[in-house]
Amino acid sequence: MGSVAGDAARLAYPTARRDDSVVDDYHGVQIPDPYRWLEDPDSEETKEFVAKQAELAETVLAGCLDRENLRREVTRLFDHPRHGAPFRRGNKYFHFHNSGLQAQSVLYMQDHLDGEAEVLLDPNTLSKDGTIALSTYSISEDGKYIAYGLSESGSDWVSIHVMSVADKQPMPDKLSWVKFSSISWTHDGKGFFYGRYPAPREGGELDAGTETNINLNHQIYYHVLGSDQSEDILCWKDPEHPKYTFGASVTEDGQYIILGTYDGCDPVNKLYYCKIASLPRGIEGFRESEEMLPFVKLIDNFDAQYQVVANDGDEFTFLTNKNAPRNKLVRVNIKNPELWTDVLPEHEKDVLESADAVNNNQLLVCYMSDVKHILQIRDISTGNLIHQLPLEIGSVSEISCRREDKEVFIGFTSFLSPGIIYRCNLAPTIPEMKMFREISVPGFDRTSFQVKQVFVSSKDGAKIPMFIMSKKDINLDGSHPTLLYGYGGFNISITPSFSVGRVVLCKNMGFVVCVANIRGGGEYGEDWHKAGALAMKQNCFDDFAACAEFLISGGYTSSRRLCIEGGSNGGLLVAASINQRPDLFGCALAHVGVMDMLRFHKFTIGHAWTTDYGCSDKEEEFQWLIKYSPLHNVRRPWEQSSGDHSQYPATMLLTADHDDRVVPLHSLKLLATLQHVLCTSTEDSLQTNPIIGRIDRKSGHGAGRPTQKMIDEAADRYSFMAKMLGAQWTE
Repeated sequence: MGSVAGDAARLAYPTARRDDSVVDDYHGVQIPDPYRWLEDPDSEETKEFVAKQAELAETVLAGCLDRENLRREVTRLFDHPRHGAPFRRGNKYFHFHNSGLQAQSVLYMQDHLDGEAEVLLDPNTLSKDGTIALSTYSISEDGKYIAYGLSESGSDWVSIHVMSVADKQPMPDKLSWVKFSSISWTHDGKGFFYGRYPAPREGGELDAGTETNINLNHQIYYHVLGSDQSEDILCWKDPEHPKYTFGASVTEDGQYIILGTYDGCDPVNKLYYCKIASLPRGIEGFRESEEMLPFVKLIDNFDAQYQVVANDGDEFTFLTNKNAPRNKLVRVNIKNPELWTDVLPEHEKDVLESADAVNNNQLLVCYMSDVKHILQIRDISTGNLIHQLPLEIGSVSEISCRREDKEVFIGFTSFLSPGIIYRCNLAPTIPEMKMFREISVPGFDRTSFQVKQVFVSSKDGAKIPMFIMSKKDINLDGSHPTLLYGYGGFNISITPSFSVGRVVLCKNMGFVVCVANIRGGGEYGEDWHKAGALAMKQNCFDDFAACAEFLISGGYTSSRRLCIEGGSNGGLLVAASINQRPDLFGCALAHVGVMDMLRFHKFTIGHAWTTDYGCSDKEEEFQWLIKYSPLHNVRRPWEQSSGDHSQYPATMLLTADHDDRVVPLHSLKLLATLQHVLCTSTEDSLQTNPIIGRIDRKSGHGAGRPTQKMIDEAADRYSFMAKMLGAQWTE
């Protein structure tokens, strides 16, 4: 570590202007915000700051000797064919495929599963650098048309286009300013529902994805095939609640439009319906009308989540967490909405993740048990168990089926399985589950690795699951470089999945790679989520620290050789953790993190996160947020303690110029603050570990990134980590 510290001590950090006149009053508390100017992405001063930080990062990365080794090996392992599960529309099958190093996966179609596949839609032809990605798509019921959404440079903004499937000819349709939207066709093939916002800025050219304007007034439209977007039919809006978002979908039998209303990110929604046959002039009859579609209110409050599983006419089956934090299935006749019955009651321990109607009168049910998936076939009318499907320990990554299908396709992955597509025939009494395709990674021998799950006691005694992957039979002598990953928010579960980058770390650098399933996620249902949200958010940081301490006390690693990593809400987790426990880690990688907990709700879709975090506009919630907000809790450790750990770990903040989910200003403001407080504002600073930012161009929050960008980022962040932890490359 000595040479690393010596190199870092000579880093010349760029000076960022501090404007001490910017002070906000939060309920009588004065909070300075000296880098407020970094909130303007278009200012020359911000652009100069970004350029200087990029130059500094490249200087540090150029000294990371294993950067090219990592790039070469990650590229080599990435270069293998990958397939998605096939699905059927009309008389054709469709599936995604990537030959290995293609920037984006390609959509293929074929007449039957053994037939020759032909390209339907190749996003790689749309840009030279692979930064135009397919973000959503829907094929009409008869298989004649595909409507698909394209995203540029990683932005959440989407433009929807339409293509004729038979001749692959583009239609003139183009829909703009679409965001957080699915595409759902009516069964007559005349058009589809989608969600959009008003254009974020009037006049002038806009590089969509770089703006920070708050997203308000989401609306649902119906687009008639072949018409101009200006003629689209407004189906739903709610100007009295500008922060609501909506989703519209057509039921599988084509009879109903289901409208979901969402306020923030909590797993709760309102649910309305409209019977298409009840519209005397059809949906198009509303084109000249000032009225919206006559939706009937089935659920008109935000007390629980309701997802349609199936319907037989007026009788609907829903997956819900109503009085069931681990979810259950319920049934109601929408003409008699007072009478609800349980079909599949809440499990005493496991979380009901999904349920799909298959084989006419059956359900394919997926449970999560201690962060591992279980698949069952059940009776749709009674919920009774018919058969449990054989599945290794791991995650169900996708399920491809429709109610009429006697065969389903199931995608599976785990830490040591790059991916298997199973083909399951439900016609026989005992379902036949066979391997349809298995993804194989050249040079990867799963038998030389081991994965185990442990349960760590947190500060308050809660048991936190953690997966640990390493080479087989390692000595627990505290010597291993270790990577600890976490998320802990928004009811999202981090289940086992395959990662080329992590495999390379274990295989070539002797790393132990760990995933902590801390509170705030959905691993044990809504109670687990709520235990890490709002006033309870500190539990997330305590859980993460407990997992780190377990790895040290268990002989896996030492604090100097331990790196923590997380993205988005996980970026917040990492940044808060190094503020609270700088002594516990040797390195930190925080991707696209929410760093300013007092102002996050003012930008793009940030207001939706107040359901998990709270909002500084409310005094009680301000008091929660100010205690852990990464931007507002940077301290000089050497002024609080003595000893050789009295500095921050080596830290890389990663963001991207088109991230319009967690806008880059979060990372930029924290980067300026860390460098000022720890490195440039005091002559007697003990901070020799580097604090740098990796700011990607033509990239966003993460979705749709081309393969080369993923490889380059893995090489950069992991070579930085390897050098900071003193890890050695072995072939």
